[in-house]
Amino acid sequence: MDLKIFERMESEVRGYVRSFPVIFAKARGSELFDEAGRSYIDFFSGAGTLNYGHNNPVLQERMVEYLSSDGVVHGLDMATSAKKHFLQTLDRLVLKPRGLDYKVQFTGPTGTNAVEAALKLARQVKGRQNIISFTHGFHGVSGGSLAVTANQKFRKAAGVALGNTSFMPFDGYFGPDVDTMAWLERMLDDPSSGLDHPAAVIVETVQGEGGVNVASQRWLRELERLCRRHDMLLIVDDIQVGCGRTRDFFSFEAAGISPDIVTLSKSLSGAGLPMSLVLFRRELDVWEPGAHSGTFRGNNLAFVTAAQALESYWADDALSKEVESKEALVRDWLENLAHSCRHAGLTVRGRGLIQGLATPVGDDLANQIARRAFQEGLVVETSGARDEVLKILPALTIPREQLTRGLEIIERCTNEVLASLGRRPQVLKVAGSN
Repeated sequence: MDLKIFERMESEVRGYVRSFPVIFAKARGSELFDEAGRSYIDFFSGAGTLNYGHNNPVLQERMVEYLSSDGVVHGLDMATSAKKHFLQTLDRLVLKPRGLDYKVQFTGPTGTNAVEAALKLARQVKGRQNIISFTHGFHGVSGGSLAVTANQKFRKAAGVALGNTSFMPFDGYFGPDVDTMAWLERMLDDPSSGLDHPAAVIVETVQGEGGVNVASQRWLRELERLCRRHDMLLIVDDIQVGCGRTRDFFSFEAAGISPDIVTLSKSLSGAGLPMSLVLFRRELDVWEPGAHSGTFRGNNLAFVTAAQALESYWADDALSKEVESKEALVRDWLENLAHSCRHAGLTVRGRGLIQGLATPVGDDLANQIARRAFQEGLVVETSGARDEVLKILPALTIPREQLTRGLEIIERCTNEVLASLGRRPQVLKVAGSN
């Protein structure tokens, strides 16, 4: 593959092309095709943007139909037929069935735009500046979002001081025997802890970029309790793990909590089109007209595909059950792989169809497995503070046969990498493998 044009003209900031150094030309379902025609199984899904696969035919047909009818594509925040239908569909299929009476704010097209709006709104409502975020959290790379992002790699690129944020330990940060919510409660209760009274807490129920760290349902309920007790707003960042990634439409549903503010993006449009929004309790809508603006907060083509995705996949619980079944397949496979290679210190973590194979820190094992897997025709990325977790993020709609083939590649590549490092695995057959 001739990548010289990218090396010559594109900034050094480019990232994923370094991990997947081919030129992709086509995509369909859970497959990518490079210019030479080679196919790759996709366990990356645009970092969680393609929950329904590439060029989903139902969404693609609706998109083409809308464009062919001269439907409005760009409309700022004007009222359009496409926006009207999306709002009606969101209310009917997502909000009302869950008893959620949220207002909807359309922000700029990326996830960080939604986070910026959520933080600004929380500070306006409470009249306070400080925000609590958590270790290993990732919320975006624009100013306010970056201030609540923990990873030093992203923070040091800001070039300015990042403040008005207090970081607290996420669930399990000190191991299973330390209750980090008790830690936070003590800090909030102590007037001499040095913690400025926060306007809000922002949290991911599953930290994707942070290493597939899963917050327990109990921990999330305790967090909600603390927010109510200390007059703080609870913001759930559902940008990567919402839209069905953890089985339910929202990742917080299983915990039975009701966030004050929710941010959505990535798979919201369903078709990979840029779209973000903020949901918040009706009484929090203190915005003045035009106070948080943006040229591309009215992507009507995304409204069209988003509404169709909701109608196609969220009118019943069929997709949730499908995700649950595939979660069991992936989890069992990875657990058996970790057991067969227990000498390597592998562990498994995740919820729904975001699963992680965690490797010992400092081994570069996850990156080696990901590189070997790409050579074998599988697109999969790593995450975590030191890229120590192989992150499995397939489309929710991936056929089981493709899902199994991808897992076979991970199994084979893991064993090959371990063997190359002199850590020969035991001869144990992984459940489900051929």
